[in-house]
Amino acid sequence: MKIAITGKGGVGKTTLSGTLACILSQRYKVFAIDADPDMNLASSLGITGPITPISKMKDLIKERTGAESGSSFGEVFKMNPKISDLPESLSINYGNEGNLKLLVMGTIDKGGEGCICPASVLLKALMRNLILKKDEYIILDMEAGIEHLGRKTAEAVDLMIIVVEPGLKSIETAARIKKLASDIGIPKLACVINKVSNEKEENFATQKIKELGLEVIGSIPRDEEVIRSDMEGHPLAKYPDSAAFKSIAKIADIILS
Repeated sequence: MKIAITGKGGVGKTTLSGTLACILSQRYKVFAIDADPDMNLASSLGITGPITPISKMKDLIKERTGAESGSSFGEVFKMNPKISDLPESLSINYGNEGNLKLLVMGTIDKGGEGCICPASVLLKALMRNLILKKDEYIILDMEAGIEHLGRKTAEAVDLMIIVVEPGLKSIETAARIKKLASDIGIPKLACVINKVSNEKEENFATQKIKELGLEVIGSIPRDEEVIRSDMEGHPLAKYPDSAAFKSIAKIADIILS
């Protein structure tokens, strides 16, 4: 199953992505893919230390595409580079069981829209391989722009979860994401409401989401344990008694069912 998680910056989608990946890895093999410019998925899993994103691996990009990263326009390079070995060789193993692997994609520095360069070609080819070829569960921590997903890749995503919080700005972002996801062919979308302080907030967000024609598959309460886990550098999964973790576990059960 391939799950993309997106939403407005700061709504908590990386916490949801990392925690879902931990929960699912208890039963399945999982690839957690960080495709967000902020690249915080590693820290949400409790992985510390510097990580070089794939977009910055200049030697690898040159080896696989035949051109330097950041090459000038017009330079010839391979549009279909060999990448089948990269998910395993570039991933970071999480935990002792080997069921969860992390890949940090990184972003492309570009002056305008529609960058076609060696780095972007490699990232998109790698994303296609992960979503179209891999049998494992894939959790994609995306930005709202979903820039790594091409149309064919998007069509193979089983579910896109839009994380929203009780506020109009977050709901407006959800509306834009819904249109973009529809344009590129993502078949199923759903929402998770995060940072809920009370029933009034949850009812407000639920009503606005339903007006967009989207389904709500769960809500996560505002929880001090989320802040604590971040401060201590641990995954939320280390606090299984926390209200937020229990809510995400219920969301995982809904997704699997």
